[in-house]
Amino acid sequence: MTFRQPFWSRYLPTGFVVGVATLGPLGQRLPAPGTWGSLAGLLLFAVFLRDAGAGAILAVSAIAAYLAVGFCGEAELRLKEKDPGKVVLDEVVVMPLCFLGWQALPALAPPWVALLAGFALFRLFDILKPFGIARLQHLPGGWGVVADDCAAALAAAASLHTGYWLWARFG
Repeated sequence: MTFRQPFWSRYLPTGFVVGVATLGPLGQRLPAPGTWGSLAGLLLFAVFLRDAGAGAILAVSAIAAYLAVGFCGEAELRLKEKDPGKVVLDEVVVMPLCFLGWQALPALAPPWVALLAGFALFRLFDILKPFGIARLQHLPGGWGVVADDCAAALAAAASLHTGYWLWARFG
């Protein structure tokens, strides 16, 4: 399978591409830009997708991830850096994946606990990149930028559900 950088992003102005990929000052001026991008993704989920089912979250995330592949990959080329830290669009668009099956989580704690746990687990997996997640960064262009974050978000979702199951069973 060949992963090619989407063609459409080549035709956009550099300022626009980099601005979208970095979310402007969020990625370019703040310390720990990946954390701020993840917080923006958490806000995206909490405001727009909290009541959505898993299918809707998957559909929105898939479309957003494809757009992020284009913007993040093109930003890499124009900034002449591999997966630059200031590019945070990838964190934003995958963060809702951390909460797949959100409605199925038992009501053992207030919803903010699950949001905080999902956020923390995502940051943990995004930074450490265990379970072969690091290898996904080697995919070409924006695919590598977004794929490792996708895997980190799915690992966070699985861990969140496992944690809740363990808490309900043994807690």
